[in-house]
Amino acid sequence: CCKHCDCVKQTVQGHGVRGLYRGLSSLLYGSIPKSAVRFGMFEFLSNRAKDENGRLDPTKGLVCGLGAGVMEAIVVVCPMETVKVKFIHDQTSANPKYKGFFHGVKQIVKEQGLRGTYQGLTATVLKQGSNQAIRFSVMTSLKNWYKGDDPSKAINPLVTGTFGAIAGAASVFGNTPLDVIKTRLQGLEAHKYKSTFDCAVKIMKHEGPLAFYKGTIPRLGRVCLDVAIVFIIYEEVVKVLNVMWKTD
Repeated sequence: CCKHCDCVKQTVQGHGVRGLYRGLSSLLYGSIPKSAVRFGMFEFLSNRAKDENGRLDPTKGLVCGLGAGVMEAIVVVCPMETVKVKFIHDQTSANPKYKGFFHGVKQIVKEQGLRGTYQGLTATVLKQGSNQAIRFSVMTSLKNWYKGDDPSKAINPLVTGTFGAIAGAASVFGNTPLDVIKTRLQGLEAHKYKSTFDCAVKIMKHEGPLAFYKGTIPRLGRVCLDVAIVFIIYEEVVKVLNVMWKTD
């Protein structure tokens, strides 16, 4: 905790409060399409996996979540995360070369082509796939437990938020190692690694197993809140859409 507090303190001292928000623009640009692809794919898959009572089995929820995660990784997450990581690393360097998010994207594509925005694709697919598989599986299990024998039972937004936070925590502990590898492969020093496996081997060899869990505590707080809010919004939007398009 002290290390993370010191990190925040040094960032504020060196770059001001705005320093804590470096890379925010690229994060925001990717959040909406990422959620749209993730939940759109999950709805598409889960609607075909539910039983005759409209109930989704946790195992099928895991598979549907995996599919949603893989799709969002390929379509949105990998290019957006690559740009975000490069942008943050560049802005914290002595002589930043990117003037802004769009300028950064332009320069990356100009220098490295479209492949430059798809660094670490394998790691990203593994990370996002396992991430959403864990979250949707846990969320499905908790919802089924809460509803019991009544699939139509409504869930209070606060309960949804609590379940979302639990699902988020499970995903953090389950795939932080993959997130660490993905970040290394998308950074400015990605050239040091030949592949996803090579990156994992070098981290283990030079830094030890604990290196795979760097940033777990701050990520835990951010992810739990993020997943809780996103699931609340998702569930409430689905409720509204079901009312709007409900047929007899």
